[in-house]
Amino acid sequence: MAQQFRHRHSHMSKLAFLGLGVMGAPMAGHLAKAGHTVTGYNRTQSKAADWQQRLEGEGLAVSTAQTPADAVADCDIVLACLGNDDDVRSVLLGDDGALAAMKKGATLVDHTTVSPALARELADAADKRGIHCIDAPVSGGQAGAENGKLAIMCGGTATAMDAATPVMEAYAARIVHIGDAGAGQTCKAINQVCIAGVLAGLSEGVRMAQATGIDADKVLEAISGGAAQSWQMENRWQTMMAGDFDFGFAIDWMRKDLAIALGEAKASGVSLPVTALVDQFYAQVQQQGGARQDTSALIRHLPEISE
Repeated sequence: MAQQFRHRHSHMSKLAFLGLGVMGAPMAGHLAKAGHTVTGYNRTQSKAADWQQRLEGEGLAVSTAQTPADAVADCDIVLACLGNDDDVRSVLLGDDGALAAMKKGATLVDHTTVSPALARELADAADKRGIHCIDAPVSGGQAGAENGKLAIMCGGTATAMDAATPVMEAYAARIVHIGDAGAGQTCKAINQVCIAGVLAGLSEGVRMAQATGIDADKVLEAISGGAAQSWQMENRWQTMMAGDFDFGFAIDWMRKDLAIALGEAKASGVSLPVTALVDQFYAQVQQQGGARQDTSALIRHLPEISE
């Protein structure tokens, strides 16, 4: 069940946020604005310095650390938003990782989209150290992070959720506890499968509108109020029509997520033929130079319509 929390006051905590990229930086900023004491860390230290300077310019007291271990020292809650499984292993696990430096009884919240297997491994490692852990991948993209409107799908214990939820409220529109460790990541894989299918149909719909010469704005007005409506249609139809893709959630990251989904499906004995096909289309767009473009650039695998 989704958490309802907008009018609830949260206890101010000492936090560390590891990973200050396009998602992590605004998320960490929301935590500082909510009154928490936040120490940021990023492997590219110039990004951490830029984050600190920007927030200090807004009158917020934040700090940065040179290593993950330094960042998490004596923190109540440590949050991470990194790139992939290897990044999580590098920053969180190992003798020099953040987990080894966290105090007993603290809570680790990993917002990175990783494999469910790694999420369970991380939870086991945390449990052995007396640390609570949640896998908490997010949906909503850069805009959701900047506007504090992310949807968060969580795997872990009820105790860990009780500790982390008041903190995550700073940047979430919805928080759902899916189940045990790894369940959040499994849910995120399903989320990406659904997005892939929607964007495939939307891409063909846009190309059909262009080919027929019909008034595309009127088409959007008509069908976005019916059963075809989706977030992707509402937010990407017009930019897809215009061929504007230099924003949003990168295709490189989508293919990473779809690889996780396809791997989980195979392990579960499930066939995902549409997802597998869309992943091939994304590979084509990568080869066309669209690796860092928004996922809506999927339409580029279809020939452009000449006017």
